[in-house]
Amino acid sequence: MYLIYSLIYLLFLFFLLPFEYLKRHRDLRRRWLKERFGKHSAEVWKSRSAEVKTSELPIFRASELKTVWIHAVSVGEVIAAVSLIRKIKERHPTAEIIVSTVTDTGQKVARERIGDIARIVYVPFDLPFAVNSALKKFKPSLFIIMETELWPNAIRILGGNGVPVLLMNGRISGKSFSGYKKLRFFIKDVLKNVSIFCMQNELYSERIRELGAEPDKIKTIGNLKFDTRPSSTVPEWTRILQGTTMIAGSTHGTEEDIILDAYVKLKSDFPMLNLIVAPRHPERFKEVEELIKKRGVKYFKRSELAEGIMSGVVILLDVIGELASVYGACAIAVIGGSFIEHGGQNPLEPAYWSKAIVCGPHMENFPFIDEFYKSGGALRVEEGNLYQALKDILNSPEKMSAMGKTAKDLHDKNSGAVERAMEEIKKYL
Repeated sequence: MYLIYSLIYLLFLFFLLPFEYLKRHRDLRRRWLKERFGKHSAEVWKSRSAEVKTSELPIFRASELKTVWIHAVSVGEVIAAVSLIRKIKERHPTAEIIVSTVTDTGQKVARERIGDIARIVYVPFDLPFAVNSALKKFKPSLFIIMETELWPNAIRILGGNGVPVLLMNGRISGKSFSGYKKLRFFIKDVLKNVSIFCMQNELYSERIRELGAEPDKIKTIGNLKFDTRPSSTVPEWTRILQGTTMIAGSTHGTEEDIILDAYVKLKSDFPMLNLIVAPRHPERFKEVEELIKKRGVKYFKRSELAEGIMSGVVILLDVIGELASVYGACAIAVIGGSFIEHGGQNPLEPAYWSKAIVCGPHMENFPFIDEFYKSGGALRVEEGNLYQALKDILNSPEKMSAMGKTAKDLHDKNSGAVERAMEEIKKYL
């Protein structure tokens, strides 16, 4: 079955590789291509452990000098992994940490947030020769997969070479679960090479069990995202905004229209109301700018902001990695990916800042949001009711404050997953 999977993968790669190669910046293409095929130049592969001042550390046995390979496919997984990676480095200061991603945005965020303690690379294509090449170079003592990136060849090859494979912050959406069930006979064989499954909640634990994971390997430890913290304080530039500010965070196609419709109506009631729009994918920045232009509202791009006080404006957040901190400057956070059938984006970043959270009807990727709804820490609204829901919150500062406090309380109550994850990891390091 692995041979059939590899042939299908190779077939898709044959057609997609030229597009994937050319869509990247010219300066990035060569490195992307080499690393995706598991190749790393000796001159750039300088071990960070060699940079550690050993005089400042206790004496370590050779067996304690480990390499931990962590795979986080994109931005969301990288952010979830940051606290865990820093904790691993704190407990094992001489460990070499390698973080692989699939996306360029994941690379950028990883370099910004953990580039000081980890080597950031592209994950090899899930083909035996590419995985084996990376394995020979990295020589990992441990392979950690964030969330549920089940790459069959990578898991089989690493596990077969005696490298413990750990699934951390595991989750399986309803859509993925339906797809995996159709291939359960194959997925079950892949899962037997995983040493431990640390899942976010009981629902995901049950789903991985149904797919064939051995029950004694499954642990429910909570969601690492509850332990994430913004990488910086609220950006200085947000001080130019006077009045109340809303953020539409990590929006997807068609959602900007929905949110801009509501904003334009709200402006007649709240002339000083500001809106920050943060598209999920950087390649949509220009498209979203055109949508804002068509509304005839005053707007600025974050990358071109000038000094001076302003209010009643739209800010297009056309930079990467700043959203988590910018939430600290808002009063209301509208969660992107929730007004289309995407499953929602992370609501925990605004919860950390004690902000009122408004979600659309599709938050399936974050089942814990039901607790927020029931407790009053977030509000679920249909597309047609967004304007009225936002107006009600803006008209009631007490309600806005209460929503933010409840969200923060729930955020803090559910933290601690990193320590529980470390309890499992220390068995292998």
